[in-house]
Amino acid sequence: MKLRQKILLLAIAPLIVALLAIAVAVRHQATLLAQQQRTSVESAYLASKEAELSHYVALASRSIAHLYDSGRDDEATRNEAIRILAKLDYGDDGYFFLYELSGKSLMHPRQPDLVGKNLWELRDAGGNPTIQRLIAKAKDGGGLVRYLWEKPSSRKVAPKLGYVVMLPRWGWMLGTGIYLDDVDNALAKIDTQILGNIRSTMMWIAGIAIASALIVALCGLALNISEYRVADAKLRVLAQRVVRSQEEERARLSRDLHDGISQWLVSIKLQVESGIAKLAANATRPEIAKVSFDRAAGQLNDVLGEVRRISHDLRPALLDDLGLAAALDHLTREFNEHTSIATGFHCDGTTDGLPDVSNTVMFRIAQETLTNIKRHADATSVQVQLLGSKSDVKLVIADNGIGFDVAGISQHPKRGIGLRNMHERVSAVGGKLELTSSSEGTQVVAVLPRV
Repeated sequence: MKLRQKILLLAIAPLIVALLAIAVAVRHQATLLAQQQRTSVESAYLASKEAELSHYVALASRSIAHLYDSGRDDEATRNEAIRILAKLDYGDDGYFFLYELSGKSLMHPRQPDLVGKNLWELRDAGGNPTIQRLIAKAKDGGGLVRYLWEKPSSRKVAPKLGYVVMLPRWGWMLGTGIYLDDVDNALAKIDTQILGNIRSTMMWIAGIAIASALIVALCGLALNISEYRVADAKLRVLAQRVVRSQEEERARLSRDLHDGISQWLVSIKLQVESGIAKLAANATRPEIAKVSFDRAAGQLNDVLGEVRRISHDLRPALLDDLGLAAALDHLTREFNEHTSIATGFHCDGTTDGLPDVSNTVMFRIAQETLTNIKRHADATSVQVQLLGSKSDVKLVIADNGIGFDVAGISQHPKRGIGLRNMHERVSAVGGKLELTSSSEGTQVVAVLPRV
């Protein structure tokens, strides 16, 4: 082999190996992040659905409250209540059902052939007694039950999340539910989008690898120490680009999650329709309908607050508009309001001038640390400091909690994912992270260079 070919081989081979290693590491980290994001989205999605079901059942209960609370227990009163509940629905597969505590079906708008039948012994494909479980949950104070039931729109059995309550004076179980295959479809779409972004990142890495190899091949005879430094700088830029793409994915998810709020609006729609129905039925007593409209207005405020909360958690606007210090101040004030932990924030020196990626890393470190404190530290006080100097910016978060074994949790195969993410974020932008913990508390220090 000629000397020229040896030089080209020695120049290109390490670059290709390094880029392949980076590609493998990036794919692994992107997949891990995608799994974490999917879990977070699924939890938020199901939490919103569970809250939605609770609102629906509360609305149905209020729609017959004037009959149930009247003291009457005659057949005509009960039939009127059944008639009102049968008219309440939301979409093709959203309806309410009624059962006696003996298992007899009193109302099923989508499957009227079940009305009048005793379904106490009804079991699903796994042998689980569906109606018995629903009635047991209602007797236990009400709540959520997962079971299998035929979906009206498709006529196929699908997993369902139901919410049931007792009407003890009449001996009824009232409930409703949503089919979880819709949730699975929504999560599948998110998975597809995330996989597309991962493939796009891999294509970028492949393109950069090919371009770099061509450049090195053309300039192989002039390869020297300075070019190795340039290659190292390019790899750092590539790592920062991966972190930036992850943050852009979070921002996109923030917009997508807004679509889920429309399900909350269905509950508000039902509130308004209930108010209109009450207004028509009691024209001389508008105060009865006013209660429903007031509840609808209150729920609208809750929806707006939920939109702001989700958007802020995924991508805080303050970070882009007012800078890192203002965003951290807002984060600590929110943490102080939502927990019983006294939290203070102090900023000293000049903290402006950090790149956008570094600002994002600092904010995510603070978010992750405060979340860990809330879940695990059992602390009563937290102090957050942002200190700026000419060469770097330092973030210090200290609590007076119970502490933990830093070495042990880092090496545990099923724990420490959050800590690893924090270390990787800081390393990707050339900073360092120090963590100390004892029985007197825990301190997290993140230092990022200005350049």
